[in-house]
Amino acid sequence: MDALSGSARPTAGQLALVERLAGGEQALGRETVRLAADRYTDPVRFSAEQERVFAAMPLLLGPSAMLANPREAIAHDAYGVPLIVSRDDDGQAHVLANVCRHRGTRLIEEGGVVPAKRIVCPYHAWAYRRDGSLSGLPRADCFPGLDKADYGLRRFAAHESGGLLWFSRDPDADFTPVSALDGDLDAFGVRDLHPYRRRTHEVAANWKLVIDAFLESYHVKRLHAATIAPFFADGITAADRIGPHQRAAVGRTDYLAGVDRDDWRQLRKAITYTYHLFPNSVVIVSPDYINLLICYPQEVGRTLVEDIMLIAESPATPEAAAHWQRSWDLLDGVTFAAEDFRAAALSHRGLASGLLEHVTLGTLEHGIADFHAMLDEVLAL
Repeated sequence: MDALSGSARPTAGQLALVERLAGGEQALGRETVRLAADRYTDPVRFSAEQERVFAAMPLLLGPSAMLANPREAIAHDAYGVPLIVSRDDDGQAHVLANVCRHRGTRLIEEGGVVPAKRIVCPYHAWAYRRDGSLSGLPRADCFPGLDKADYGLRRFAAHESGGLLWFSRDPDADFTPVSALDGDLDAFGVRDLHPYRRRTHEVAANWKLVIDAFLESYHVKRLHAATIAPFFADGITAADRIGPHQRAAVGRTDYLAGVDRDDWRQLRKAITYTYHLFPNSVVIVSPDYINLLICYPQEVGRTLVEDIMLIAESPATPEAAAHWQRSWDLLDGVTFAAEDFRAAALSHRGLASGLLEHVTLGTLEHGIADFHAMLDEVLAL
């Protein structure tokens, strides 16, 4: 059993999608749906999303493997809050403010993983443990009455499960819907995968347009005609939900018909699973690697999208390195950047013109309608 096969068996829900897909199911909605076009361009709505969604709900930070070594830490700024993600000696993950309690200095300057036996302020050398507690400060005698126990870094609610790291700005955030994904993620062995490559794209589009692209298969044969379209049948998709999250499966139904249902590795070769982790992340499970896409809204028409590719192990030979480089170039550089993200930017340009009152969703795009209905529910609209 290799890392990408995860557990010995898929979940019952994953197998149910296999059977529906093998039967040639088209995951169709019941009707044509229209959405107001300004939900993508209205700055008032964007502000409401920031307040009621991104400041209140669990948000994905990345794979657990981004901090494989407990004596490391990473700065994370993409949500608009300066964060430090770290592990203590017991392996527990912490999400801390990247702001010194003395004079507000940024503690970790780099954006990548850095050694962090202690987190030391570059200005006055106040030192913090990786759980955020203040361990020491120079000339403590100059701060009469200061209790170090009261001067730890601000902590945010943190959660780690299924091989993923989450946080929330709401100290009372409910991570139960996140934990509901654990079985599916464990079936793919996400906890044991190697982070091969990561890249952050700047996309001139509203964040929801990026998410929308991964909630329907209607575009695959058209937008991806020169890249991945030959691997998929037009519109053959099986989909369901895990709480607020969407799960979908696409693949070659002719090949799937002859695959042993008891052989998870063979099933994985025949199917691409896609998960929308509500609200702003997508997991795409290809036969031998996983892409994790996280959307970070910056402005109503500007989104940072981080693509992280996870593979079974670090390439050990030149041939393996060349293989994974080709896979990365195809998915990140062409399929995502030049096709999906470009299409999102073109859509935003058109919608921002104000010349369209509604976007129209067909029955193959009902996943988009479901996503926006859930978002409206969270926003109480």
